[in-house]
Amino acid sequence: MKKVITYGTFDLLHYGHVNLLRRAKELGDYLIVAISTDEFNWNQKQKKCYFTFEERKKLVEAIRYVDLVIPEESWDQKVSDVKEFKVDTFVIGDDWEGKFDFLKNYCEVVYLPRTPEISTTQIKKDLKK
Repeated sequence: MKKVITYGTFDLLHYGHVNLLRRAKELGDYLIVAISTDEFNWNQKQKKCYFTFEERKKLVEAIRYVDLVIPEESWDQKVSDVKEFKVDTFVIGDDWEGKFDFLKNYCEVVYLPRTPEISTTQIKKDLKK
């Protein structure tokens, strides 16, 4: 069984997120999604989410491509997650291109193109208009 993992905040879930998860699942048999906790988002990313971690977790768990959701509590947990879950492929949006190449020592690393016309940042900007 080929395992794939991806990471994200997944706040204001939209079809760009679903596209990423679908394409990630196509790269393997089992998709693990690590969702940033509220504490990690605030303390490390200086991000305030609209939905709580538990709400975002329930939304992502409801997507048919997702097999397991785990919390992302720090930038440094990726290597231990890859080892613990015996991950074959790490997937992330291409806006992170090159940032996770260090994981190539442990698994394949794939940067997928983002869905160009949609992002949580764009949604937030549009709502302020």
